Amino acid sequence: MEKPEKTRERLYLIDGYALIYRAFFALISRPLVSSRGENTSAAFGVARFLIKIIDQHQPDYLGMVFDAGDSERVEMYPQYKATREKMPDELALSIPRIRQLVEAFRIPVLELQGYEADDVIGTLAGKAVDAGLEAVIVSGDKDFYQLIRPHVCLLNPGRGGPTAVEEEWVDERNAHERLGVAPKHVVDYLGLIGDSSDNVPGVSGIGPKTAIQLIEQYGSIEDIIAHTAEIKSKRAREALEAFADSARLSRRLVTIREDLAVDLDTEALRVREPDRVALKDLFLDLEFNTLAREFAAAHPTAPADAGDGAEAAPNRLAGDYRLLSTTEEVHALVAQAREAGRFAVDTETDSKDPMRATLCGISIGVVVGEAFYLPFRHRTRGPDQGELLGDATPDADAGVRNLPDLHSPEMQPLLDLLEDETIEKVGQNLKYDFLVFRREGIDLRGIAFDTMVASYILEPGRREHGMDSLALQHLDHRTITYEEVAGKGKAQIPFAEVELETACNYAAEDADITLRLADKFGPEMQALELDHLFRDVELPLVHVLAEMEYNGIRIDEPFFARMSEELRATQSQLEREIYAEAGEEFNIGSTPQLREILFGKLGLPVIKKTKTGASTDVDVLQALAAQGHRLPTLLMQYRQVDKLRGTYVDALPLMVNPETGRIHTSFNQTVAATGRLSSTDPNLQNIPIRTEMGAEIRRGFIPAEGNVFVSADYSQIELRILAHYSGDEAFVTAFRSGADIHRQTAALIFEVPVESVTKEMRDRAKTVNFGIIYGQGPFSLAQQLGISQAEAKAFIEAYFERFPGVRRYLDEQIELARTRGYVETLTGRRRYIPEIQSRNWNVRAFGERAATNAPIQGSSADLIKIAMIRIQNDIAAGMVPAKMLLQVHDELLFETPIGTEDAVREFVRERMEGAATLNVPLKVAGGVGSSWFETK
Repeated sequence: MEKPEKTRERLYLIDGYALIYRAFFALISRPLVSSRGENTSAAFGVARFLIKIIDQHQPDYLGMVFDAGDSERVEMYPQYKATREKMPDELALSIPRIRQLVEAFRIPVLELQGYEADDVIGTLAGKAVDAGLEAVIVSGDKDFYQLIRPHVCLLNPGRGGPTAVEEEWVDERNAHERLGVAPKHVVDYLGLIGDSSDNVPGVSGIGPKTAIQLIEQYGSIEDIIAHTAEIKSKRAREALEAFADSARLSRRLVTIREDLAVDLDTEALRVREPDRVALKDLFLDLEFNTLAREFAAAHPTAPADAGDGAEAAPNRLAGDYRLLSTTEEVHALVAQAREAGRFAVDTETDSKDPMRATLCGISIGVVVGEAFYLPFRHRTRGPDQGELLGDATPDADAGVRNLPDLHSPEMQPLLDLLEDETIEKVGQNLKYDFLVFRREGIDLRGIAFDTMVASYILEPGRREHGMDSLALQHLDHRTITYEEVAGKGKAQIPFAEVELETACNYAAEDADITLRLADKFGPEMQALELDHLFRDVELPLVHVLAEMEYNGIRIDEPFFARMSEELRATQSQLEREIYAEAGEEFNIGSTPQLREILFGKLGLPVIKKTKTGASTDVDVLQALAAQGHRLPTLLMQYRQVDKLRGTYVDALPLMVNPETGRIHTSFNQTVAATGRLSSTDPNLQNIPIRTEMGAEIRRGFIPAEGNVFVSADYSQIELRILAHYSGDEAFVTAFRSGADIHRQTAALIFEVPVESVTKEMRDRAKTVNFGIIYGQGPFSLAQQLGISQAEAKAFIEAYFERFPGVRRYLDEQIELARTRGYVETLTGRRRYIPEIQSRNWNVRAFGERAATNAPIQGSSADLIKIAMIRIQNDIAAGMVPAKMLLQVHDELLFETPIGTEDAVREFVRERMEGAATLNVPLKVAGGVGSSWFETK
């Protein structure tokens, strides 16, 4: 029901803990966790809700009400709320944060020791009406329906997600709809049926339907009890005869008090402007970057005097941003940059995809507080139907004054500057700019600092490293957003059509902020001894990844068309088999329908439950399939085929760049806290190769005409790093002798000679070897091996008995993480592990697993990065004619002319095996083929 027109000023009273629980459990399946390991789900939900209440409802008065201590109801009935589960540790730890948020919003907290929030709200609502206000109770608790009367109403908050429910306004017009009784009889209704959430007993044998009938016929509980003998239903009559006192007690327990000694201080409750500075700082600390931007204080520091010198400049957030419109101005800027030996550069384009983007302009900053924008392809709209006038005209009458074409003689000094190796280039996400310039025929050289990469090295667990959030957190500066200059949604215009002065302020600010961040991050990395990792590994990798993305990879489009048809046929066949097994046709993609088939019609056992009913996720299907049920097996096959078609087979041909005829994935350098690279648009690292159908997809990746693929893959790299770190004698000896490590492990665990190790023994030993790296316990290992937990525990104990050095190393890493808060890789990359200090066992256990795994997985990532840098440097020097195309964790894929493959394979092997000197040798396996599949 819609909110009625306001006839009085409104006081909104928020049921604090109801809101907090709702916010926390709304994200229970995918909780928000900060880089420090703090669960921020409840804080995020509460913050968003308070913003919504203030913005959309515009209350005149507002208060947040909390329970405070045990209520008198516990004295009345000791079992009151006794069945409620203890508040989760993660939620309990969020309460102080939420109180900080409420304080920053300048919302008073209302609580009275020894009383529940319900009673405080009930009392204040009554006093609000007496004071001429309208009270709005913000809660989904059905108990509050008893308070609804003239000028007292209820706002039942909605919820988001797939089962979204709109918020509901409840007043006298619709109050009876939820429970079926009028507000004055809510306590009678609840007194009869009880309330399981609060452990209110009610009357055993009387349900909602009967309760409504009794109330309609007789009225209150006392009236119903007085007429017990007249009740026709034997069950209800006997129940009331036996439990009349329980009904009276229950009615008292659910009755909200309205007579507490709580004053209504309207002056304190009047809505005030939030403390935006405090909120912004809190949001940054909680890593709510979007909210932080919204609440960033608009208070730029006044410019420093010119004579203050360089020390004052970094604190000066007001910038001098200028638009260049003549070649003479460009030449002067080039001279200034050459004299300084360093400048920040940023490109403005019309696309987020650098391989499809058109360069609109370039921003350059040489000194902090000053930056320039150079427009090259801006345009204006005509007066009729938005017709475009020109693409790059310098005619002032057209509304745009672009500089001459980048490749014109007048711009040669600028091109020379961009390609000059001796002039340092500073940027934010320079890989993007490199690719944009590359497609313009410009080779950006002298990459000296990338603020996005630097932020990643300093805070590897941070959710994002975008300039907007970095500027807000580190410079206390709210940057201009793209939407602010180009608009949102359907109204958004291309950047090339943004008015030049507006474009200048936006673009030049980026260059200026980049310089400021570089000046801050550089010393911080040196202080933490992370400069080596930045200079020797991550920064050179920017150029390497850019080259790989530019190279792209070719696909066989007819192959994918054929495979799509084959998968479509397979899917249709599976669909028919599923219907036959179910005995009817249904929507296979509908969880409710599938749930009804599996657990209703077929009566299969429920393995796991969700809020909406029995789960049908992959773990459940696997468990049911293991019990011998055929339908779950068919469903898993159907889902696999559907995913392969949708994610890869049908999608990849659509991603072919029309200009190059190749697919250009994006390698993400600043995402995984371990240091590993990821791949997106498309994700070529996640092609499922362990299944026959998944592996078949790799057949569709082919080299250019006259070329072949060469692949190179580190052999058991993580186990070799574990051997190096642990120094375990048996482990090290096995690798140095070139023995099969899994066979050797099996021999030691099963106490048999190596030649007596069976395939099953080796497979189990392999599972244990990798399980140890990832910190698997008996439960997980038992599931993976299909054995009992007792057997799995015995395997693990035998493993550590045979490899004591491994046990010692793992314990040392956990202790290191506890004492100093982080662990390190071979290159000194840090992985901060705040989770290891958590009071929650599950969170702490995750931290312990991360402490043991991060140095191994991170070192593996470091080694292949080092190898990639060396290989690309040699390729650029002309040592081999190959192109590096893909990196998939421990594997590299190259394209090289037919006839050079043997030399390239040997060249790559040497570089990869020489990436580091460990206590055990690094080994690389590889292959050659006319498709990616054939290289294995």
